[in-house]
Order: sequence, then structure tokens, then C-alpha cells
Amino acid sequence: MGGRVVGADVLVVGGGAGGVAAALAALRRGRSVVLTEETDWLGGQLSAQGVPPDEHPWIEQFGCTRSYRAFREGVRQYYRAWYPLTPSARRVVDLNPGLGRVSRLCYEPRVAAAVLDAMVAPYLAAGRLRVLFGHRPVAVHADGDRVAAVTLTGPDGAEVTIAAPYVLDATELGDLLPLGGVEHVTGFESREETGEPSAPAHPQPGNQQAFSWVFAVEHREGEDHTVDRPEQYETWHDYRPPYWPDRMLSLTAPDPRTLEPLVRTFVPHAPSGPVVADQSADPGDRELWLFRRIVAREQFEAGFAASDVTLVNWPMIDYLPGPLVGPADDPVPEAERDKHLLGARQLSLSMLYWLQTEAPRPDGGTGWPGLRLRPDVLGTQDGFAKAPYVRESRRIRARTTVVEQDLSLAVRGAAGAVVYPDSVGVGMYRIDLHPSTGGDNYLDVPSSPFRIPLGALLPVRVRNLLAAGKNIGTTHITNGCYRLHPVEWNAGEAAGALAAHCLAHGVEPAQVHGDAALLAAFQAELVADGFELDWPEIRGY
Repeated sequence: MGGRVVGADVLVVGGGAGGVAAALAALRRGRSVVLTEETDWLGGQLSAQGVPPDEHPWIEQFGCTRSYRAFREGVRQYYRAWYPLTPSARRVVDLNPGLGRVSRLCYEPRVAAAVLDAMVAPYLAAGRLRVLFGHRPVAVHADGDRVAAVTLTGPDGAEVTIAAPYVLDATELGDLLPLGGVEHVTGFESREETGEPSAPAHPQPGNQQAFSWVFAVEHREGEDHTVDRPEQYETWHDYRPPYWPDRMLSLTAPDPRTLEPLVRTFVPHAPSGPVVADQSADPGDRELWLFRRIVAREQFEAGFAASDVTLVNWPMIDYLPGPLVGPADDPVPEAERDKHLLGARQLSLSMLYWLQTEAPRPDGGTGWPGLRLRPDVLGTQDGFAKAPYVRESRRIRARTTVVEQDLSLAVRGAAGAVVYPDSVGVGMYRIDLHPSTGGDNYLDVPSSPFRIPLGALLPVRVRNLLAAGKNIGTTHITNGCYRLHPVEWNAGEAAGALAAHCLAHGVEPAQVHGDAALLAAFQAELVADGFELDWPEIRGY
């Protein structure tokens, strides 16, 4: 083991939505925690990746944990406390700061980071939490079927090794799994293995959902903020996958649910009218300025904000040429991974340049040179997110694997999703698979409100490592609905609670999962802590 050695009750590697929730759950139960994060922000897709939360239409009433609801309310309170909202905006109970159409809570990513910092602050003050920013795992030290410690490299290149009775992998790509020899899968499983109606005949481990590099822009009428022509602009300008209805650098993309070509509009400060974000009725992406708007100047006192701010996270910037990870026996080389990361940034930058110079305008002209990057809202120097938005991770070979036929509305119908007796939470979203590195178009399947089985957090062999993010026991297909913000948070929170519970009662996760009495006691603890383990009688979409 290299470098200095640090100890804690629970080590959480990865400070995204699941990692923060996991740390908070263990801390509330009196445990000491070390939480590590590659960037300098907590929150993952909630903040550092720049993605307002994708949520189900009942989120304001039910369907998430108490702590996730506290995060949402914390974001709203931040705006109420510090921003000059109009009297009408201030009176809205379920305030949507950006009036974006993708979510009922569209906010600046830096606000999410500030709220998450506030949520962990008491435990930092008490000395029970250590957060190591800029740290990346480089080695897992295993002792048979247990993980003894993890070594990470910090921003200065120095190594630190952290030992803990329980280790939670909340990294964006399931990085501890190959490092620790934990059985896992990547990409598309076969229909023979999973029985899923939408699965291919043969496994496709390199076929994974596209990732995207998000950026934030405002529009200053009469000004010219055109960026330098991107290095790869010629490549991306003419790039068109065989199944795509137009070039990627256009306003045309498939309708995810029908695959029919759909021409979007993009007009800075387009009038929005009343905004009701409800993806069961409308995906909200017809007008791209309004789709992921995170600052709506109409929400603030006159003269406060010169422009709206919107996030560009559209189908047209989904990066398709290759995945970031591969299976254990064929990993993606570091040089190839770096090439894909650079390519994704260049694709996004090319989209910005195209919007500034070639995008069609309602007046018949082309280009919006007044579009200006907003680095401040993403906490970067260049206006691009701190990290790429990763949709699909490596996934553990789990004691329970969620499959399409467990929750597909077409399969389950009025019966609703399979009721797992070991439920540790709930979630709801359509099975939303973006175009993939293997050449697939959208796969968008209606689903039923579902539960999160405890068995999906537990590897088949390793006893003290828990999945706490997008790496839980789903398939390529069901990852499409289990990857969203409140579900990742719930899974991570359950993992953190389980680690603390096992330490308090001298049991192991597999025992809690396999013994009805132990499981019932743990579930009762979760309910008392604000978890919802079941749904009321509602139908999916």
C-alpha cells in the first residue's frame, strides 16, 4: 500500500449523487466517513456534470427519500434567501428557478454544489467526515473476498491509502470494480442471459450509451462572442450516423419515442408561457433554449439579469465514436479514452460554434454570435462542465439483477413492476437509452414505477464492497431508468445506511439480504429515516 494510510468506518469513493447520499446516511448513523471525489465539486450529475434532475411527475408529493427532498428544498431556499426574486416567483411553493421544461427544478449547477456543501458541513465541523477532492482511485487492496483498502492519487500526485470495514463504489464509471477484481459487466447483455425483449441475440460489452460534455450559454444581443473555430470542426460539421436524420450539427434529431425526424427550434429568449415540466406528457425538448434553461430572467426583479442561461445537453452532442470503459478482459486503453474525452469536448465546442455562425434564425439569417459561454455557473474556466455526463457505468454482477421484464409497461401492464421483497427505495422513469457506441438509435420504453432491490447493491462474491451509484445490478437496458438523479441518490443512500447498519449490529450485507428478520429490521430503519419502499397505486408511462 502506497502513501500515507487513513482509516474510517466507511469509505465512499466518488462524490456524485449516490456518493453524497451514501456518506450522509452513514454519518447520520454516527459513523466516520472518508468521501473522495475526482473533481472539486460534490454532486456528479447534479452539479459537476451540469444536468438538472430528470424526475418523475409525482416528485413534489412522493417517490424519493427525505434527504433527496431536503436537497431539492435546499436549492429552492438558496434562491429565496439570496436572489432578488419577483414577488410572484417568491410565492411559488415548488419554485423552478430556471423555468426549464426538462425538470421542475432547473437550477445553476454551482447552486447545487453549494447546497451539497451545506448538507455535509456539520459533519466536517464535527470531524467525522473527510472529503478528499481531486482524488482518483488507482489500486484496490483485496484480501480474498473482502476489500481491505483503496489507494488514490491526489491533485499533487501524492498517494493516500484509505482502509475501512466497508467500501462503497460511487464512482461514475464503477472504477473500483476492475481494480479490485469485482465481477462486473459492461454494455449490452444478450437476450439469452437476461430474457429481455429488447436485448440483442449476443452480448455487446462495448456497446454503451453515449456520454456528453455539457456547456452553459447566455445570449447578449448585439455583441459578438464567437469562439475560435474548433480544431475538429470539419470532422464534426459533416458527421452523421447512418440512422440519424441529419448532420449532428443541426437542429434535427430523432424523436426518442417514435424515432421519427423532429426539427427542434432554438431561439434565445424564446417566450415560454406557463411552464409545467412533466415528461410523462411532454419531453420538453421542442424549443431547445427553454429545454434546460437554468436562469430565467423573468423570475427576477427588473434589470437584475441581462440574459437567461441555458445548458446545452441535447441529442446532437451525444458522443458516439467509442466508450470510455470496456470489459475486464478488453479494457479501453488510456490513450483511447483520452481521445474520446477530447472528441466529446470538441463535438460540444463545435455545436457552440455552429450555433454562433450557422444555426438558422427566424428572420432568415444564420448564427447567434451573441451566445456567450458562462463559466461561472459550472465552476470552470471555459464554460464546459467539470466532467462529462456519464449515462452508463460498469455494473456489478449482483445478487439481484433488474431486467426489462421486471418493469416494462408493455410486459407488466396493470400489474405494475415486480415487487421486490428486499426493496430499499423507489424510482420512476421511462427506459431511456440514448444512441450508443455500437450503432443503436434511441431505445425508449414505457415503464412502471419500480423499486430498488437491496440485492442489486450487493456483488455476488465480495462481502464488504457495495455499489452506490449507476453501477448497481441493472442491465444495459434497465440502467436507462435506474441511472436518473433521485434513483442514484436513493441507491447510494441505501448503501451507506446498510454499511452503518452492519457495523452497528455486527452482521454482513449478505446476511441482511438473506435473513427475513434481519431484512425487516433494516427496512424499518430505512422507513424511519425517510425512505419510501413502495409506491401508491399509480400507472407508469
